[in-house]
Amino acid sequence: MNNKMILYIIGQILKLEAVFMIVPLILSIVYNDGKNVIFAFLATIILLLVIGVPSSLKLPKNQKIFAKEGLIIVAFSWIILSIFGAFPFVFSREIPSFIDAFFEVVSGFTTTGASILTDVEAMSKSLLFWRSFTHFVGGMGVLVLALAILPKNSNQSLHIMKAEVPGPTFGKLVAKMSYNSRILYLIYIFITLVVTILLKLGGLPWFDSILHAFGAAGTGGFGIKNNSVAFYNSAYVEYVLGVAMLLFGMNFNLFYALLLKNFKQVYKNEELRYYLLIVFGAIVLIAFNIHSMYDDFSTMIRDIFFTVSSIITTTGFSTADFDKWPVFSKTILLLIMFVGGCAGSTAGGLKISRVLLLFKNVVNEFKKIGTPNRVISLRMDGKAVPKELLEGINVYLAIYITIFLILICCVSLEMPDFVSAFSAVTATFNNIGPGMGVVGPTCNYSAISPINKVILSFSMLLGRLEIFPILFLFSPNLYKRNTKY
Repeated sequence: MNNKMILYIIGQILKLEAVFMIVPLILSIVYNDGKNVIFAFLATIILLLVIGVPSSLKLPKNQKIFAKEGLIIVAFSWIILSIFGAFPFVFSREIPSFIDAFFEVVSGFTTTGASILTDVEAMSKSLLFWRSFTHFVGGMGVLVLALAILPKNSNQSLHIMKAEVPGPTFGKLVAKMSYNSRILYLIYIFITLVVTILLKLGGLPWFDSILHAFGAAGTGGFGIKNNSVAFYNSAYVEYVLGVAMLLFGMNFNLFYALLLKNFKQVYKNEELRYYLLIVFGAIVLIAFNIHSMYDDFSTMIRDIFFTVSSIITTTGFSTADFDKWPVFSKTILLLIMFVGGCAGSTAGGLKISRVLLLFKNVVNEFKKIGTPNRVISLRMDGKAVPKELLEGINVYLAIYITIFLILICCVSLEMPDFVSAFSAVTATFNNIGPGMGVVGPTCNYSAISPINKVILSFSMLLGRLEIFPILFLFSPNLYKRNTKY
């Protein structure tokens, strides 16, 4: 195992986090947030540099990174970033408990949007900015950003991107990984800027526009008002954010294809078609179910569109208390929580492509029952799907279900009811944020026990990194010398 290269990259990531904190540090001075907040950011930046600089002073001669190193780098980077990211909240005493602060920051970086804050509006503006900025950084991936802007990256960095970018497969846009990362981030930043401007045109202050754009971009959903987006009571703002969430729930490779005017690739993309079909279907089904609860049709459609967009993209912004909707509507929302967005997007969940391939595989198996000797090729976007990919998806699903059930058992020990336990794990494991019951859209995670906050933080990291990097840290073989992978 290339320990020196692992340490070097983690050191670079820590320095990068120190750079990220400069912006909220400046804002803490501009908004006069007080000495405690200014000190909190300064102290954290110094700590990050004290550890990060010595770790990354010299680029190791052996720069090779394989799958094993890629998994370790990604897992440790996300955990360490979250630990240091929590310090400004603890040092400033605005979130005195480290467990609470860690939960909040893990929720930010993993773009979950689950919060322990009972009064968001009481928090300092610079800390609110840092809280939402973690969504923006974590959305596309911390390591993806590092590969885009840090010099002298090894070509072996493909293993890092494979370990961090969500989805069953990772598609390179161009040959060089650093260029690949830059293209992804340029698209990401451009759409975020457009959303910010559109929100500003809708009457939101610049600060609110930027932070809500961060939340939509990372499909995170941290609100800066106690009743989230509902505070603005604006159909325009809700539709802008609703469309933005759906865009960020799409595969970013498709945006690159549009830039190259490769409209055929976008049109033929099965995942995109089913993604939009599921959104439309969910809106129609819920509308039929809850129409009697609304006097105004346009308000109903507005609430359903925003909620479905928020849930399927695992963003978590809320304007309506869907916990009060009928059981059928809540079941639809629960199902799309598991499905999630597209592979290669900032959304969480199982991903449309995985669900689609699993469904196609089941259909093929039924076809073979009548004709056992018949050879049926499973195809996606007109191309045959490799057997290895299907096996990988089946293994992922088996591990996903196993860990999901274990998490529910652990959390249920200190939860008041099964619905709350089930939805809390569903909402954190799929990086959604609001669940049902005591963690519903009008509630938060402040009342749950410290041990459950730790378990759900672990759940969020597992979900965002799609299980394997975090699970790999518990592999006994990892700590044996001269183990080959």
